[in-house]
Amino acid sequence: MSQVRGAARRPGTTRNTWANWAGNVTSRPLRTASPSTTADVVAAVRQAAEDGLPVKAVGTGHSFTAAAVTDGLLIRPERLAGVHQVDRGNGTVTVAAGTPLKQLNQTLSAHGLSLANMGDIMEQTVSGAISTGTHGTGRDSASLAAQVTALELVTADGSVLHCSEKENPDVFAAARVGLGALGVITAVTFAVEPEFLLTAREEPMSFDRVKAEFDQLVAENEHFEFFWFPHTESCVTKRNNRSQGPAAPLGRIGSWFEDELVSNGVFQAACSVGRAVPAAVPGLARLAGRALSARTYTDVPYKVFTSPRRVRFVEMEYALPREAAIEALRELRALIERSRLRVGFPVEVRTAPADDIPLSTASGRDTVYLAVHMYRGTPYRAYFSAAERIMIEHGGRPHWGKLHSRDAASLEGVYPRFTEFTALRARLDPERLFANPYLRRVLGD
Repeated sequence: MSQVRGAARRPGTTRNTWANWAGNVTSRPLRTASPSTTADVVAAVRQAAEDGLPVKAVGTGHSFTAAAVTDGLLIRPERLAGVHQVDRGNGTVTVAAGTPLKQLNQTLSAHGLSLANMGDIMEQTVSGAISTGTHGTGRDSASLAAQVTALELVTADGSVLHCSEKENPDVFAAARVGLGALGVITAVTFAVEPEFLLTAREEPMSFDRVKAEFDQLVAENEHFEFFWFPHTESCVTKRNNRSQGPAAPLGRIGSWFEDELVSNGVFQAACSVGRAVPAAVPGLARLAGRALSARTYTDVPYKVFTSPRRVRFVEMEYALPREAAIEALRELRALIERSRLRVGFPVEVRTAPADDIPLSTASGRDTVYLAVHMYRGTPYRAYFSAAERIMIEHGGRPHWGKLHSRDAASLEGVYPRFTEFTALRARLDPERLFANPYLRRVLGD
């Protein structure tokens, strides 16, 4: 199969370096475009194809993989932003693909509306978030992509496809988590509902208690997650459930102390010390595990689901069958304890119900997510590689936007609909205009 190759540089063009949020991925595209309309995207894609340049669209860089790297045309999201339509009658909102989740959530709240569930970061663009399978945690409510009811896609030949369950349903099914392999998303329609209140209960618990009560905590709460601090017995749990109110948001001083000073400022300092003096990590982890106290608050959803993330890190996250959660976590803990690894970042555990998206990490099965992190600049490969072996043994699927070593041959075995996606890719992009090294590794040539 033929592939688009980088063209010779035109006189007067310069390469500008793009870097992701964590700083572990950079790209030097030959050309950069910042379209503001679908027509602009069509023109940019057609011109790139004519010039023999590969094309990638980028979001705000919160992925840790090289999914958006290109030496051809890089499409930037800044101007392709804004809310197109709020349809109360149908319970939907349509936004331009480069709209940050923060802007979407604030606009929805101003209209008395909300998404059913979301992740904990609001800086991502809507298209970047859905394309890589961004998720929160939920007993019944699934990822952002599972809340999409329609999308607009510019394909390799410059066609504009309107996709939903009724229009181009095969493309709609796959493109919700499309990795940028099928085209450039220009607009997304989400299902929304009247805004509600969530009561969050954050509470320290021992590792053994969380392990023993995990299934019960997941079953009894609409949204449950926890963080375990390696080298310790300490976990911090968070339970979010719908509330009749009244609203009781965090106070300004308390919020600043917990979320900014402790969770970001003090934690940043601890990570810096741990990077410089690895032997100090277990002691620092024990202090971190004791630093956060129990608290309860009630607020609109996006203010409960999301948190500021100012300490920069790299991350690997795997989606496992729900029933494998505790055994995999037990094995991960044993790995850390018997090794010389010094892990200063907590392990995050979340859940999601099964969905019907071919390349969703929750496709066809109830899922538990185990995420491992390391502070930026700290050696991470030994830890991530060892953890990944555990995840693979349990049938794990790597998060598409987070570090992993898997390739197409291994991924086909854990995604029953993998070949359905690759066949669609071959039809929509036979010349691989939207390919790059990462996509060739995880999807094949």
